[in-house]
Amino acid sequence: MQLLDWVALVVFFLVMVGIGFNAYKRISGSKDFYVAGGGLPWWLAGVSHHVSGYSGVVFTGYAAIAYATGFNLYIWWALNVSLACFVGALLVVPRWARLRKALNIQSPTEYLKLRYDVKTQQIIAWLGVVLKLLDTAAKYAAIGVILYGFAGVPIHYGILIAGFVAMLYVTVGGLWADTMNDFFQFMVQVAAGVAMFFIIQSELGAVGTDYLSMWDQLPVGSGNWFNGEYTPMFFISFSLVIFLSYTGGTWNLASRFIASPSGSHARKAMFLSSALYLIWPLILFAPIWASPILIPNLELSQQTQIYSILTLQYLPAGLVGIVLASMFAATLSMVASDANAISSVLSRDILPLISNKFQNKNGETPLKVARLVTFTFTVATIIIALNNDYFGGIIGLIIVWFGGLIGPASIPMVLGLLPFYKYCGPKSALGSMAVGLAVFVGTRLFITDPSMALAVGGPVSSSLLFFSLAAVVNRKHAVKPEIEELMMKLSADDTNDANDADNTLELAENR
Repeated sequence: MQLLDWVALVVFFLVMVGIGFNAYKRISGSKDFYVAGGGLPWWLAGVSHHVSGYSGVVFTGYAAIAYATGFNLYIWWALNVSLACFVGALLVVPRWARLRKALNIQSPTEYLKLRYDVKTQQIIAWLGVVLKLLDTAAKYAAIGVILYGFAGVPIHYGILIAGFVAMLYVTVGGLWADTMNDFFQFMVQVAAGVAMFFIIQSELGAVGTDYLSMWDQLPVGSGNWFNGEYTPMFFISFSLVIFLSYTGGTWNLASRFIASPSGSHARKAMFLSSALYLIWPLILFAPIWASPILIPNLELSQQTQIYSILTLQYLPAGLVGIVLASMFAATLSMVASDANAISSVLSRDILPLISNKFQNKNGETPLKVARLVTFTFTVATIIIALNNDYFGGIIGLIIVWFGGLIGPASIPMVLGLLPFYKYCGPKSALGSMAVGLAVFVGTRLFITDPSMALAVGGPVSSSLLFFSLAAVVNRKHAVKPEIEELMMKLSADDTNDANDADNTLELAENR
């Protein structure tokens, strides 16, 4: 990297930290810190939801898959997410905003105490915390790989640098800082991605091809929708994981909807995210799909660095720093939002059961507790990231561990919002999780080298089947009045609360 690149990177960091301290002025309590006071505009929530699906993993682990197997990455990842977001906008997402208005929640698991019981809430909360420790650690590890590829910075130093910056701005500014930084970094990512797209297009022209005609010159199968272990069955099984994750099973994504002024605002945010997932990855990944022509026969160990190699080889000084900043910021965006969401669960749903010192008499979380918990979670993820090899590396952490466990953990939480599943009580919720976890452990212990479809799809499919059968079998039992009332509120049309949402937005903007 040249001097201009380092200048661009440092300026970018300063802007991110500046946004965090600017957001500090908006924070007067835990409600502002965790859910932006319920006044997050739909366009900001939509961009933030989209950006929160990217991280250094996309530019390292996913980039390696794109280099080795081609276009299929777009199908099983980006297209899958786009479809999940579209369906989720119709079925699930508005219910999160209505949930906040009905119960005044600040964390995604807070409502589970009413929906099921305290024991079920605690099990889901603790399992989710463990999952996000692994998931967030993988993202820190990915940014360490990126910094190493660009600047030769040792991976563990890259992890520590990323952790420090993320810790600083999210601990100070909460969800407001996180979402505003998402918007800023997405603008930078678009600028860097478009520049890379056209520069690589020019390089392809020099060897007599382009993005449309290059597929015949790439390794066999690169243009296929499915390739290698990324089969149609993997697409179907992963689609269940993606749907549950992006509609709220991944807590930091749920927080965007909980912070929306109304269900209609949350729905518009999800439609925006769906459209971005449909279009933007085609531009972002086109240079990587083309890279086997320009940089053939890359060693397996180097394939996670392909985006870094393309950038350093073909982009001029200054632009390299901007690309690195966009990749760095994508990771910081995700880990910061993860820290904010996990902090809300820990400080709202877990710690108050351990000691009443973690909650005020009015039930509110002291702001100093919110910030301390956010800080502590970030430190824990950094420690795991420094030891990511013990979990199978970056892809092992993201696809196998997180992908395999997120389904069983999120089914009672996400599907518990839907009227069809109102007959499922605590036993159904815990039973579905137990079945899914048992299948996950079974595939890891008793099947040698299980397929990706089985490793990821087995746990979530078995949990979904159990939970759905329980909903049918339990229909003969009466539903508690408070749950019936909750379902009515979550299914209510937003027409009557439109003025309410506008007033909330106006209040948030004034802050």
